[in-house]
Amino acid sequence: MRTSATAILVIVGLILFGLSQSTFVVNETDQVVITQFGRPVGDPVTSPGLNFKVPFVQQVHRFDKRFIEWDGERNQLPTRDKRFIFVDTYARWAISDPLKFFQRLRDERGAQTRLDDILDGETRNVIARHDLIEVVRTSSRDFAVDDEDVGGMSNEITDDDANNNQDFRVDVGREKLAAEVLKASQARTADLGIEILDFQFKRINYVKAVQAEVYTRMISERKRIAEQFRSEGAGSAARISGEKERELARITSEAFRKAEEIRGGADAKAADIYAAAYNRNPQLYSFLRSMETFRETVDEDTVLLLETDGELLQYLQDASP
Repeated sequence: MRTSATAILVIVGLILFGLSQSTFVVNETDQVVITQFGRPVGDPVTSPGLNFKVPFVQQVHRFDKRFIEWDGERNQLPTRDKRFIFVDTYARWAISDPLKFFQRLRDERGAQTRLDDILDGETRNVIARHDLIEVVRTSSRDFAVDDEDVGGMSNEITDDDANNNQDFRVDVGREKLAAEVLKASQARTADLGIEILDFQFKRINYVKAVQAEVYTRMISERKRIAEQFRSEGAGSAARISGEKERELARITSEAFRKAEEIRGGADAKAADIYAAAYNRNPQLYSFLRSMETFRETVDEDTVLLLETDGELLQYLQDASP
């Protein structure tokens, strides 16, 4: 009994093993190519589900149906105007024909190696056919100026600015350059069973020599803006100073005119009062004028010599107690 039970278990195990070798499951994210003695047989299996194969003879090769990332190396490339820049790129690709992909590239590692040659080569060709400004900019739009930087400075473009902007004219731009690389790369991968879905410049940076030139230009531009600030500030200061002096002169002149008018009116009124007083009592008026004259001319250090028969001495003697 024990021997027969063991035999049954062995037979069942062999059957299960044979079934496991003759069936395979295709997931939703997979596509499968079946090979027999290293050669593909039948059509690729792209639908998910349970499938069968010849055990021990046929082999299953699985490939991803999803988008696959390609991350390029950071390369130093020359532009048409002989500027060297570091270019970092990336792309997305997918296996469009698993059978052709297996025949030409075998696996994803082989595909990544081939994409390195194709994408890096096309990137180098496109960069070399265009100037640096085409790579770093997307259009010829005017440079954005921060309001905090200009501090209310006029944003109108001068003739000098217009001439300088000729150096920044962009006929193609970075986005179209990426499209050129994508189109050229797609043409070269059409017979590989893969499709390049997207290509972009991830990062573009200057080499040290170009960085120094860029920084020098940035410093010069900032100095130009600072000098323009100083010039506009000096002009505004001169204008404000001129307006202040003109307003001060106007106020002073107006005040002097009003003072003279008041003084003239007061003198006229005083003359009228004096005339009226003189007409009413000429002797009193003469006496008061004499007293006023003495009060304005005589102080503690003044010595008066008076005649004994003078009116003033007689008045002082009569007024003393």
